[in-house]
Amino acid sequence: MKITEYIKQNTVYLDGGMGTLLQARGLAAGELPERWNITHSDIVTGIHKSYYDAGSNVVNTNTFGANILKFSHEELEEIVKSAIDNVRAAMKQSEGEQPKWVALDIGPTGRMLAPYGDFDFEEAVSVFSETVRLGARYGADLVFIETMNDSYETKAALLAAKENCDLPVFVSNAYGEDGKLMTGADPYAMVAMLEGMGADAVGVNCSLGPQALRPVVEKYIECASVPVMLKPNAGLPKVKNGRTVYDVAPDEFAADVSELVRLGVRAAGGCCGTTPEYISAVVRATKGITPLPLTSKNITCVSSYTHAIVFGDAPVLIGERINPTGKKRFKEALKANDMDYILKEGIAQEEKGVHILDVNVGLPDIDEVRMLKNAVCELQAIIDLPLQIDTSDAVAMETALRRYNGKAMINSVNGKRESMDAVFPLAKKYGGLIVALTLDESGIPADAQGRLAIAEKILTEAEKYGIDKKDIIFDPLALTISADNKAAAETLRAVEMIKTRLGCHTSLGVSNVSFGLPERDIITSSFFALALGRGLSAAIMNPYSAEMMKTYFAYRALAGLDDNCAGYIEFAQNMPKQETVTVSAGVTAEAKPSEYKSELQRAVVKGLKDRAAELTAQLIGMVEPLRIVQEEIIPALDIVGEGFEKKTVYLPQLLMSAEAAKSAFEKIKSAMPGDKAADKCRFVIATVKGDIHDIGKNIVKLLLENYGFDVTDLGRDVSPEEVVETVINLKAPVAGLSALMTTTVPAMEDTVRLLHERAPWCKVVVGGAVLNPEYAEQIGADKYAKDAMETVRYAEEINNSLN
Repeated sequence: MKITEYIKQNTVYLDGGMGTLLQARGLAAGELPERWNITHSDIVTGIHKSYYDAGSNVVNTNTFGANILKFSHEELEEIVKSAIDNVRAAMKQSEGEQPKWVALDIGPTGRMLAPYGDFDFEEAVSVFSETVRLGARYGADLVFIETMNDSYETKAALLAAKENCDLPVFVSNAYGEDGKLMTGADPYAMVAMLEGMGADAVGVNCSLGPQALRPVVEKYIECASVPVMLKPNAGLPKVKNGRTVYDVAPDEFAADVSELVRLGVRAAGGCCGTTPEYISAVVRATKGITPLPLTSKNITCVSSYTHAIVFGDAPVLIGERINPTGKKRFKEALKANDMDYILKEGIAQEEKGVHILDVNVGLPDIDEVRMLKNAVCELQAIIDLPLQIDTSDAVAMETALRRYNGKAMINSVNGKRESMDAVFPLAKKYGGLIVALTLDESGIPADAQGRLAIAEKILTEAEKYGIDKKDIIFDPLALTISADNKAAAETLRAVEMIKTRLGCHTSLGVSNVSFGLPERDIITSSFFALALGRGLSAAIMNPYSAEMMKTYFAYRALAGLDDNCAGYIEFAQNMPKQETVTVSAGVTAEAKPSEYKSELQRAVVKGLKDRAAELTAQLIGMVEPLRIVQEEIIPALDIVGEGFEKKTVYLPQLLMSAEAAKSAFEKIKSAMPGDKAADKCRFVIATVKGDIHDIGKNIVKLLLENYGFDVTDLGRDVSPEEVVETVINLKAPVAGLSALMTTTVPAMEDTVRLLHERAPWCKVVVGGAVLNPEYAEQIGADKYAKDAMETVRYAEEINNSLN
């Protein structure tokens, strides 16, 4: 029986930790555990057998970090083959009578994907693909992607699995204490993307213990239609008698996990600090629990890299301005490849309150495939709104969907056979909410009944591809009343019929209804109100139109969607501060009070690299360079940094602001004698011996440099001796150490100890997913920093103490 069939009716038991067990059996600090599949196969097989004996149904291969970034192709093949052979041998040796499967374990690469790092998305797909192909070749039963803390890397791994094997794929992410991934995604966003791409089970592992992860798990259970998995840590780590131990005992762990199984978790195991004893305790605690039925949650949504937008809760506004139709300046920007213009248009609409951005860059004179991909990637780098990818070019659509970080809105399909044949396979592969236009080879039906018939035809065809109606939103097409005074009435009837008879959501490009008429906003906003009253779910609209926004906020208040009318009151109070002059439909002149001291500050905060560099170049010559740094750039970084600390700004936005500041700094450096931009103390930074994960380190480095620190980056997999020697040579007053894996924490402890012995003046700050304040204190660190901004704050304390 396949695991996907078994899990529908049964609770599946997963395995527990591997790294700490290998350490207990002699794995040295910095030694790569994957090589033990070959050199110590008996030990690895014994650990696998102990998990099967404890009751595990699924045991993961010892391949968490097995990829071509660490190993040659030849060695990687030997490692993966040996790893699968070891689990198979354990399966045969175990006397457990439960069904058993072998999972190919895939962990993160440790590299940050572009645009926040230097690792291209397709490179990541290629790295994961190599491991997946080997796993499938040598007999894995399923692929288990785990401990992913970036939604984009998660997508790369899942895409690689889907493209290179036909095995079931389980995907598990690592959440922080704030209930989000490192790069900002919440559970709804991850479930939307992963289910859309066809993951067979989704879940949560690592980072925290079962109680701390409970809020995240509950959200998964609330929104996931596929089985939900849980592999928590055994609480928090600490050092006891020179060994790393965890603070949640097996029985307590099992009791916490069993509560979540009762709520709907379908697959349970453990991560860091858990052993076969923990799994055995979980099996005992949950054996009598009847699994809750798996049910479709029927949620219509899209997502970005941070959050999901759910249709049906309240009207959804889709900003229409990134579209060249009728916009001379936008056409010029596209032809000139002026991406900053597009980005500023996106930011402006975001500030106006839209929930989704429509992105259409189709012009006869440009390479739409390249431009659409670039526009999607650049917009997602600085804006966390979901995008509606708007093109009739199937190649451009696929290229953009492939690169999109989340579950996109796909605009559009229609009832023509050619359209459905082109769009449905893309939606099935990449996921997405499909906008379906109610037209076919015969054109647009004049009446609502004809449009309903086309909608039914589209649903029937989509079902053949396995696309559920929750992933289709219909556009029954608003036509101009200047040509047919019955046109609006029929569209409104179609909106209502599609909602009540088909149970589907609807979207309209509302401004079309007023085409050819004077004072179009009057007609458009009134039609919008009527459509909302008939059940319209979303509108593609001009957010600069005061009349449209009045209608939106008034409807929310009148429909009971605005608690205490708070949204309406805030909107109404701000109305006098906004002077919006409508020139024509979709074209506005706008004045809004700035929340920033200057345009340069705004460019840095919003992550506009080219604009920040341009504005800085203009200021140089009029303002002393260091004044630009102190009065413009640093305050802008502080705005973003404070937002990050308050959880109102996410890591990608923090990084893009830092990149914009970096662009400004480059202009300043070129105007200054020597290198006076780095005016603060030296800071040595490294990822410790045996650990090749340098995402956190690179983020810290970027921010420190922007705040004026003289950073020496030693890279990753750095020995204690090299760190100490560099600190001594530079007389650096502070050093930063990073580690992601439990197996490399001993190397961090060795480095801290050696620094205190040989460079006692140097303060040591540590960070990484496996650390916490207590653990950091126990290994002798002077400071634990939970994120990059806390490292910056600590470095500033050190720097100020030197002056």
